[in-house]
Amino acid sequence: MRTLIVTAFVSVDGVMEAPGGEPGYRNTGWTFKHIEFDEAAYEIKGREKEEAAALLVGRRSYEAFAPVWPSMEEFAEYNAMPRYVVSTTLENDDPRWPATVLRSVDDVAALKEAEGGPIIVHGSAELGRSLAEAGLVDRYHLLVFPLLLGAGKRLFSEADKDAVKLRLTEHETYANGIQKQVFDVVR
Repeated sequence: MRTLIVTAFVSVDGVMEAPGGEPGYRNTGWTFKHIEFDEAAYEIKGREKEEAAALLVGRRSYEAFAPVWPSMEEFAEYNAMPRYVVSTTLENDDPRWPATVLRSVDDVAALKEAEGGPIIVHGSAELGRSLAEAGLVDRYHLLVFPLLLGAGKRLFSEADKDAVKLRLTEHETYANGIQKQVFDVVR
């Protein structure tokens, strides 16, 4: 079975919306507007590109990434690997950044059962919550920024549900206050 990893930039209060400057959010670009850059804090992002065998995103993230990522040298590894987008509404994938369209969380479960290496989920707040609620997430890679953003899309669901135990397997705090937290889901 493949490992499914959700990776995210999050504020201390759990917001993950528009970290890179995507339009439409009051605090857009919060990862670089408020926190001094420290290259060491992003080491895990390079490791993710090397270890992942496939990229999985939701429709909104796909539509944001498709026009930009193909031309970005720092995403060459993601551009070369199989990509999947989960959407019930996407008619066709973007020819600039082809991806296989999956229609449901059940399709993701089937992908996870197939042979292959880790699947990494970038951005995609709604998808991440759906995958977690379906019990499909195996690991979280979080870069927690020392900010409180208030409103915004959150990584974790607010649904009333049974507790999910996590095991902290890696952590580090950087000079700029960012914390790396890697959790495995305990089953």
